[in-house]
Amino acid sequence: MWYVSTRGMAPRVDFEGALFSGYAPDGGLFMPEELPQLGIETLHQWSALSYPSLVKELCTLFIGPELIPKEVLNDLIDRAFSRFRHREVVHLSRLRNGLNVLELWHGATYAFKDLSLCCTAQFLQYFLEKKEKHITVVVGTSGDTGSAAIESVQGTKNIDIIVLLPKGHCTKIQELQMTTVLRENVHVFGVEGNSDELDEPIKAVFADVAFVKKHNLMSLNSINWARVLVQMAHHFFAYFRCAPSLDTCPLPPVEVVVPTGAAGNLAAGCIAQKMGLPIRLVAAVNHNDIIHRTVQQGDFSLSAAVEPTLASAMDIQVPYNMERIFWLLSGSDSQGTRTLMEQFERTQSMSLPKELHSKLSGAMTSESMSDEAITWTMSRCWEENQYLLCPHSAVAVGYHYQQMDRQQPSFPRCCLAPASAAKFPEAVLAAGLNPETPAEILALELKETRCTPMRKGDDWTMMLRDTIESLGWQQRGHFLSAPK
Repeated sequence: MWYVSTRGMAPRVDFEGALFSGYAPDGGLFMPEELPQLGIETLHQWSALSYPSLVKELCTLFIGPELIPKEVLNDLIDRAFSRFRHREVVHLSRLRNGLNVLELWHGATYAFKDLSLCCTAQFLQYFLEKKEKHITVVVGTSGDTGSAAIESVQGTKNIDIIVLLPKGHCTKIQELQMTTVLRENVHVFGVEGNSDELDEPIKAVFADVAFVKKHNLMSLNSINWARVLVQMAHHFFAYFRCAPSLDTCPLPPVEVVVPTGAAGNLAAGCIAQKMGLPIRLVAAVNHNDIIHRTVQQGDFSLSAAVEPTLASAMDIQVPYNMERIFWLLSGSDSQGTRTLMEQFERTQSMSLPKELHSKLSGAMTSESMSDEAITWTMSRCWEENQYLLCPHSAVAVGYHYQQMDRQQPSFPRCCLAPASAAKFPEAVLAAGLNPETPAEILALELKETRCTPMRKGDDWTMMLRDTIESLGWQQRGHFLSAPK
């Protein structure tokens, strides 16, 4: 399986190359050169599989045994999911009035990003140990990515991780999950800015190709192909658990509602769709609605500013995985995708060509939810089911209630739940409900913290480069002092 850049100006790479690259050298994102097509027979066979087994099947298709032999791959995935709290790894809760909630948050940090990042970390470790190589991972986070990335690599001898978090824009629990990890290979910065602003120094560092190469830098944000690959399993699992029957031809559709910020989960759903999975996608966003405007009007342009919302991990203005979706729906048109994205980068505004917009609105619909709608949804779900939603899950469930109250005829529907309500006690209280906080989360309050400030007026890019340089010197020191 080969991977090409969405912008078409970079050499193609294998899975290992895509895994370690993050952005392609031409600024694009890696995508499979060809997508495997799954027939009804394969879907029938997969329909009885557990979530980990679906991940194994998908990874086998997109990685190839010449890079990771199948038995080794299966073992890496088993190891990745070994610490999840639920025996199924993910769990479907069937609630009143046709509400299906797929809980993706049973990992160590109570968020869906544990699923893809624990697998990605295992793949990285496999290749690094084979080559006796060290890397430095740089992550910008709006809340959950940072803690899940730290959890997946903390204590690892051949990976250092640098995380930039937006100070005051995460919940207290999200922040503590990052700042209380005192391992030698974990380096956390608290940035006086929002998640889009902290992405700027990261992008500036990665634009220096020689520097990236010298220090073996990589990103674990949702631009990384391995994360999108694992997230495809959410859509297959949701379909197989919610489809009424697989005995009809054509297979019945299922609507999958995806609460989204950077559009990684959405891109995964679009790829699954293109492979033959009969899902209808709904992109559910908060007040920061660039994806909603793009789907509805073809308007891919920045608002004046990111507005803080209760669904804080989705407070994103630049959903970079939309580039993957544009490329996919345009029939792998790299030149067209490059032109569109370069215009967006230049002007922060771009109108989709009519044909591409038509394909996008054919592949998905969308909805935007206010904070009022989020708290109302959380409250209603509790009243009807005694079930606590996190504010991001409420963005998806709010769409379900909207459709139900309009008495719209619909297909079976599955709402993805990206995080546990336990991480968002402030939002639970805002909904007039009582938070339920697990003991391990309460214990974070008592732990020592470590976080380096990046203040307004500081040169964030230089601070990041200096940290990477100093880690490079430490690594060379370890190498020179290691016994021969």
